[in-house]
Amino acid sequence: MSLRDSLELIRVVRPEAGDAALRHEIEAERASSLSAAEKKAIAMLAAWRAAEGDRSEALGAARYAVWAYFVQRELIGFRRHTDVIQDLDIPAIVLNGLGEAPPSGLRRRR
Repeated sequence: MSLRDSLELIRVVRPEAGDAALRHEIEAERASSLSAAEKKAIAMLAAWRAAEGDRSEALGAARYAVWAYFVQRELIGFRRHTDVIQDLDIPAIVLNGLGEAPPSGLRRRR
């Protein structure tokens, strides 16, 4: 039985339960995507800090990952990022470049 079939059965018995199950699934996906974006931002910040020599590519990757994380937070409803900036120790050089085009290696291919 698929999730859709289960939801239909629940709606027949108790319509409000079907909505609750669907809302629960959506919230779980939101939490999962936020967690993944946070882990990516932390990893890219660490890679940038550890990079030697020309760090511009690592900086671009860190900026893109932090930007993507902030977008995920805003989609969920978290509009203020000051606590996250402090907790992850995101430096001004990363924050000042948010929203720039990502490095060519990070652009999604269609």
